[in-house]
Amino acid sequence: MFAGVGQTVNGGQSMQRVKQTKTVEVERGLLLVRYATAEDTSRPPRVSIMVNPRFRKDIELVLSPDHQEAVLWQPGSCLVVYAAKPGELLVEVIPADAGGSTAATVRIETLSQGTAENAVEQYPLDDVDLSRLGILGHVAGLGDVVVREDEWIAGPNAPARIEGISIDWPRKPEDLDILYSVKLARPHAASGRLTKIGGYAGTRGRALPIVGITLELAGRRARGLQLSGEAAFLGAPLTRVTGKKVAISGPTGREPLVGFRLRLDDSSAPLQPELPTAAGAKSSARVRVFRPSAARTRLRSTMESFLDYGIVSDGKRDVAAV
Repeated sequence: MFAGVGQTVNGGQSMQRVKQTKTVEVERGLLLVRYATAEDTSRPPRVSIMVNPRFRKDIELVLSPDHQEAVLWQPGSCLVVYAAKPGELLVEVIPADAGGSTAATVRIETLSQGTAENAVEQYPLDDVDLSRLGILGHVAGLGDVVVREDEWIAGPNAPARIEGISIDWPRKPEDLDILYSVKLARPHAASGRLTKIGGYAGTRGRALPIVGITLELAGRRARGLQLSGEAAFLGAPLTRVTGKKVAISGPTGREPLVGFRLRLDDSSAPLQPELPTAAGAKSSARVRVFRPSAARTRLRSTMESFLDYGIVSDGKRDVAAV
């Protein structure tokens, strides 16, 4: 006749002349009392739910707004029980007619919102030692170049093709990692392969420039932090992206990476301002690139290409012409 919490008990006789009552213990929580089945489907008995008077201050029945009594009239109907503390319910099965059946199955099921994840402290940037964070870049013509956090590998002042990167962070915070991968200009096994701190993404000595880079913070310790990546692609304005996961590439996705720097920021800090525009440049909603005709007729150095395509330096800061 009755189902305990998380269990089902079938009972009652096929024909009974009196109601059947059972006392059921319930635990603290939110419970669903569901009228599951009845032997007599044409004239099923009704099921009345009551709180043992000794527990009325701790247990409340939640009814449909269309009903004023805690009665389940046929299989499929249900109501909710809110139990602030363990207690007891009284379940009565009453036949529809004199001599009618009281054979029914009632189930009580615990409703759950799942297990809450333990609160994770929002770590400020001051609690993270960035002095040991190093970024290695394999630069064409130079070999491996190592810089610190927020320093350029190549970049607007010394642009050069970058073919691979590696991030190293001795004694990094526990449960914190940086995952990263690069996209190469031509198909290669290293293209798109994900690695983490200490790994190398890219190639060496194969003349395969990077045309895209993806980085992502991982681990519970990463909460409260965000990545800020800035990249220079040949023939394109400087690009800056910020977030837990960042993906950077040039306008067409084919431009070689010729400068890169990475920074870790406090995610609660305000967003970085827009990149400044070149001196004398007019503000516009459209990005325009002017290619001088001389660029088409003679071989130009990488720095000359930067000047032609709008990436310049005023000696104090990196600026992008738009």
